[in-house]
Formats: sequence, C-alpha cells, structure tokens
Amino acid sequence: MLLSLAQWLQSLSPEFGFFRVFQYLTFRAVMAALTALLMGLAAGPWVIRRLTALKIGQPIRGYGVESHLSKSGTPTMGGVLILLCIAVSTLLWFDLSNRFVWIVLLVTLGFGAIGWADDWRKVVHKDPEGMRSRDKYLWQSLIGLLAALYLVFSISENSNLRVLELFFRWVQSGFDLDLPPKAGLLLPFFKEISYPLGVLGFVVLTYLVIVGSSNAVNLTDGLDGLAIMPVVMVGSALGVFAYVTGSAVYSKYLFFPHIPGSGELLIFCAAMAGAGLAFLWFNTHPAQVFMGDVGALALGAALGTIAVIVRQEIVLAIMGGIFVVEALSVMLQVTYFKYTRRKYGEGRRILKMAPLHHHFEKSGWKETQVVVRFWIITMLLCLVGLSTLKLR
Repeated sequence: MLLSLAQWLQSLSPEFGFFRVFQYLTFRAVMAALTALLMGLAAGPWVIRRLTALKIGQPIRGYGVESHLSKSGTPTMGGVLILLCIAVSTLLWFDLSNRFVWIVLLVTLGFGAIGWADDWRKVVHKDPEGMRSRDKYLWQSLIGLLAALYLVFSISENSNLRVLELFFRWVQSGFDLDLPPKAGLLLPFFKEISYPLGVLGFVVLTYLVIVGSSNAVNLTDGLDGLAIMPVVMVGSALGVFAYVTGSAVYSKYLFFPHIPGSGELLIFCAAMAGAGLAFLWFNTHPAQVFMGDVGALALGAALGTIAVIVRQEIVLAIMGGIFVVEALSVMLQVTYFKYTRRKYGEGRRILKMAPLHHHFEKSGWKETQVVVRFWIITMLLCLVGLSTLKLR
C-alpha cells in the first residue's frame, strides 16, 4: 500500500524523489518488522485485557503436567494479536500486485480461522479437546489442497494469466503435464539437483508440508514461549531464501531456481518476525497470554507455504527440526500405545508424556530449561539450513 503511494507521489513531482527508498525490498522488510513489533507491543496489553474481560481463559487438561494447573484461566487466543500485526504490517509494506504474498496471507488467515473455531469451543464450551479432529483436518485439507493446486502452476509461470493457461493445458493433456525443474523437489547441499514431481506429486507434497507444519507447530505450542521463538527464527531464515530466489542475480550465483516475485515474501517473513517478538514479550514465562490454536495453526501453515514457494521443503524440515520431532513424538507415542494395548491388553508408552517437551518436564527439567534449550537447538538448525545457501 505504501509502495503504491510512494510511486504515485514520485510521479507527481521530482521533489518526492526521496520516496524511491520504498522501492528497496530490504528497507520495506525492516519497516515491516518494526511496524509489526511496535504494533504488537502497543496493542498487547489491550488485547490481554479484552481476552480476560471476555473470560477467554485456557482450560488445562486433567491428565497434563501438574505444574501447569496454575496456568488455568490464563487468557488464550493471543494468536489473534500476531495475525493482526502480520496482516496490517504486510498490507502496508508489500507490493499489492504480488500473488505469492496474497496466497500466503490467505492460507495463514484461513488456518487462523480454523484455530479460532477450535479455541472458541475450548473456552466457551469449556471443552479442553476443542474441535473434533475430523472436522479440523477436513478444513485444513481443503485449504491446503486449494493452495497446492494454485502453487503448482504459479511457481511454474510468471503471471496469473499464464497460470490459468497452464492449468487449462494440464486439463487438456489428460492431467499429464511436465513441469519445469524449479517445480521439482530440490535437494540441499547439491547443485541443481531437482527430482521431478509432476502435478500430482507437487500437490501431495505441498499439502503434506502445509498441513503437517501447521499441526507440528500447534503440537509444539505447549510451554511459555516454546513455539513462537522457533517460528521467528525459521521464518526469518526462510525470508533469506525468499530474497535469494526472488533475485535473478543471487539465485543464479548460488545455483537456486529463480522464482520471480518470491522475494516479496521477505516482507511477510519480516512482519511475522516482528509480530512474533512482540507476542513473546507477553508470552515469556510466566505467560500473560497463550497463543492458542488460532496462532499456532496459522503460523505453521505460513511457514509451510513459504517453504513450498521458495522450494525449500527439506530445508524447512531441517530448520524446523524441533517441530518435526515434537510431531513425531506424538505419532510414535500414540501408535505404540495402541499397538501394545492390542497385543498385551494394556497400553504402554515410549515417553513419559507426549509431546516431547512434556517428557523432559516429567524427567525433572524446569519449563524454562526446556524452552531455552529448544531455542538453542532451533538456532543451530537454522544455521545449518542457511549454510545450504553456499554449501552446494
């Protein structure tokens, strides 16, 4: 929005030439981060007071960690603050004609709406389990598949008109169409190695990345500040990849696919980092507000969608290793419990409690120890992911 305004002012008179600074992506990214950060810090106390007045408090499961019982009633759905700051800051600073930012915004807000419905059932109907898993996955799948169908063609072409033409060509070919190498699965640490996925393979992979990362972040969001800081770090690192793939010069030099328009995602990533840090101000231990599913599902979906656009699905799994391990811990725990119950008549557990962060709490770690150590691990994994920029 501000970019369009600056361009209009420049066209009026040479005196407004200093507005050319708005054309620089890095400048707008810094301003987007600052806007989201300051907005979150300013609006945070008011949002917390409103959530408290509406009695939107977090119910605690009876079978959870005993030390968490004191958190019952802490305002939740604080993810609304994050999404509001991201949306406003992004709309202010990005190029409104960029289709990639729009799709990421729509996916983020769509998953946020699912999280809102889930949180609402928890706090209004006093049901700690929230929305039924079947309903939640149905809506997640719908949004994920629609996004995947759009991205498989938009990454291959440079405009929405060409995207539409490619879609009709795919239909006319009997749903058998070869995609350019940049739409394949890229392997980190290797130069120009891309495994062709085809339209169906791309859609399936994109669906799994978006829905999987959304739920992985949601499962990680169980301790004060545990999920939001890794989201900030991983999102910031993905912003670097977006900047590289969006630049014809840098992408060629670093052997990355050039995806015109993807660089504008740096604005969204910067806004997400600023909004996340503002939320952490209130979410750090002892938390004044919880993110809730409205924030966790949305932020996870945003990370997954950005990773797909910049063709770094594997690198996302590396940098977001904490999210991956947290999700796997739940899957393994549930699978093993059901298997042993069917075989021995009594369910057994691999971990003391899932997700993994609760296992460490049960093992004697303090909450702050778990959180900070998971942050440190994420920082190291992000550095490994960023090293793939050059080590190819």
